[in-house]
Amino acid sequence: MFLGTSDHSIDAKGRIVLPAKFREELGDTFYIAKGFDSPCVQVMSTEQFERIIANIKELPADKARALQYAFTATAAEVSPNASGRIMIPQSLRKAAELEDEAVVLGMDTRIEIWNKSKYDEFSGSNKDVLGEAVALLRF
Repeated sequence: MFLGTSDHSIDAKGRIVLPAKFREELGDTFYIAKGFDSPCVQVMSTEQFERIIANIKELPADKARALQYAFTATAAEVSPNASGRIMIPQSLRKAAELEDEAVVLGMDTRIEIWNKSKYDEFSGSNKDVLGEAVALLRF
């Protein structure tokens, strides 16, 4: 399970260091892709990626095709280098507006990488929905 939030930098070559605990859980090779409904890059284990692909194949053809264009076609298999950095392809950096400052979020079964200012803006604008969601929880 991926938990927590941390600030990171993206170097001039488009590389970012993921937290060591996340890298341990992801393994030697994993996947990155465009966020489903957020302007971010999502990172997931091979197992999680394969589960999503299997689920996409079960959808009606038009829905599956839409997700293949939005998710499968944007995905890349990555492996951290000796310094723990992964390369984020230019197309994904552009889609998520990732430049030099990023926020890495543990999101249970996956990780999200956001442009820091975009994430701050999103989290500030999401307070009403958050309040409604908390009210629905049963403790």
